[in-house]
Amino acid sequence: MSDSQTPEEGSAGSDDGPERPPRYEQVIRWAEYVKAQPPEVWGPQQNAVVNGQIESAQAVDVSAEEKQAIREFADDVLEAERGDEADASGE
Repeated sequence: MSDSQTPEEGSAGSDDGPERPPRYEQVIRWAEYVKAQPPEVWGPQQNAVVNGQIESAQAVDVSAEEKQAIREFADDVLEAERGDEADASGE
């Protein structure tokens, strides 16, 4: 699964180096920011992001059947990705 902020392989923004997990650079920057700032600064920022994600998830009106179909699709995608990783590592 690709990240919308991560350049696609072979694109102009891709470094064609070892593949990194999505958003790796952003996680590193956030960790550095948290280390440099007091919790009073970054805590409310993090809460705003998490609260926004929760509100967005609650606003989605899907039936139990749709949730199950989404879950099955996600499981299939993860299984395929794990298979691709195993093939790439020679397992």
